[in-house]
Amino acid sequence: MAGKKQFDVDTALDAAMIQFWRDGYADTSLDDLSRATGLNRSSLYSSFGDKDKLFLHCLDRYAVRYGQKYDAALSCSASEPVAAVRAFFDVTLKRIADPALPDGCLIAQSVMAISALSPRVGAHAKEALGLQLRRLRAALRAGSLTDRDADAFAVHVAAVNQSLAVMSRAGTSPAQLRAAVGVTIDALSRTLHA
Repeated sequence: MAGKKQFDVDTALDAAMIQFWRDGYADTSLDDLSRATGLNRSSLYSSFGDKDKLFLHCLDRYAVRYGQKYDAALSCSASEPVAAVRAFFDVTLKRIADPALPDGCLIAQSVMAISALSPRVGAHAKEALGLQLRRLRAALRAGSLTDRDADAFAVHVAAVNQSLAVMSRAGTSPAQLRAAVGVTIDALSRTLHA
């Protein structure tokens, strides 16, 4: 039937997301996206819009997919803040360890390359990073930390989390990444029990 999409949109978006994640926005061409998705340029444009719009779809897809996992991990933060933060980091460490996924974090990588992004896309990447900070701040405030300590730990945990993604891209071992997480978990535990 004419006009009917002959491909699975979710599969195409996942393939495009992996391509952007692997090579970054600036180094991903329309030809790369065409090869990754199996769609010609015309199909990409008619289905997703220009490169910026496709990237925004992918960034949102990534943020929702991992955001749901982070939310589930932090769901016990009111009663078990240390376990919640450990589970939060486990989401990142499992993603990093998955050989089917590129190293690093699409959001962190996008924010680091903000100068190569259009203002609209750059603002969207910053907003995705800000969402993670707000998620952590709310979870830590639900525990027994003071608002001041919750805010400080939210920034710290977000920074360490993004650092894990960057360090994994540089070849840091899983044991070293877990050790970095351990320092944060120990500091949080000491603060809670002070």
